[in-house]
Amino acid sequence: MNFFHLLLIFDAIASLVVLYFFFVGLNDGSVSSRNMGLWLAIIGVICIVLGGSYWLNLHNYHLSARLLLGVLAIPAFLYLIFILVSLTNKGRWN
Repeated sequence: MNFFHLLLIFDAIASLVVLYFFFVGLNDGSVSSRNMGLWLAIIGVICIVLGGSYWLNLHNYHLSARLLLGVLAIPAFLYLIFILVSLTNKGRWN
């Protein structure tokens, strides 16, 4: 398994988290017609990143595919680090 596949799996997991919050928001009413455009834009960008990077990798643009996956992977990884730090520091923020 190479670096592209690791990034693709990490991005797929991050996109499943976004989709989970989207569907939970649809269920409880926090995703409404006011912010539906924003949600659809976010989901559209995620689809473009995943599909575009897969297409680039199929056509032997491996570096471009990895860079495109990094667009989603870097913020998701930084947020994962933030969540892990906030869970392990026993509630002390100073």
